[in-house]
Amino acid sequence: MFMSFLIDTHAHLYLPEFDADRDKIVETALQSGVKKILLPNIDSSSIEGMNMLAVKFPDVCYPMMGLHPTSVKDNYKDELTMIREELNKGKYYGIGETGIDLYWDKTYFKEQCSAFSEQVELALQYMLPLVIHARESFAEIIDILSGYRNKGLTGVFHAFTGNTEIAEKVVDLGLKLGIGGILTYKNSGLPDVVSFFDLQHFVLETDSPFLAPVPMRGKRNESSYLDYVAGFVAQIKNTSKATVAEITTKNALQLFGLQ
Repeated sequence: MFMSFLIDTHAHLYLPEFDADRDKIVETALQSGVKKILLPNIDSSSIEGMNMLAVKFPDVCYPMMGLHPTSVKDNYKDELTMIREELNKGKYYGIGETGIDLYWDKTYFKEQCSAFSEQVELALQYMLPLVIHARESFAEIIDILSGYRNKGLTGVFHAFTGNTEIAEKVVDLGLKLGIGGILTYKNSGLPDVVSFFDLQHFVLETDSPFLAPVPMRGKRNESSYLDYVAGFVAQIKNTSKATVAEITTKNALQLFGLQ
């Protein structure tokens, strides 16, 4: 029998925001029913801290390897070389956080597209799910991913903010929708997406320390707050939180190859 628990599929617990109480944050998450936490990489500067967490909490924290789009600069090829080296020597559970971000800065747009395409190739090569950051870039990302249709690509659009039409394109590509605190914000439009699609298309996440859900909005986000997101999904779907936990956790276990 499946015992319902939650998986936070996206949390940056290695960031300085958690330096004072990182161990307590993990313990609180476990007590709240969040039994596994996936750690997306940002760039070469975050690898060591992320991997230290994975060593300290081997059955809780699972590292991923990738280059965040906002870290794509002139030296992005060097960063990708380091990512490949890490993939060859360590155990990682996804390629990410990767993607395209046109919100903060469009200076390196071409480089972002190139870095993203290379990481899509890495996901296929290592048979790992892609963890995609899409900010004001859904069209560009979906255009790139369309070239990999039917090649076995798996993954998730993390912190999904699109409408139902965009969500249909994501689902059509065989990818999951990452649902977090944004769902609880007024005028996000995400309740329409959650109500329209079956739970099999979702995984849950926090993006800690960012995007804390209501009623914690404005505070530092943490993995234990995933319970609020699950409750909100349950309310929209008119089902129990246990059902949401069971289905989304199965989705995450399968997607990331976790036991």
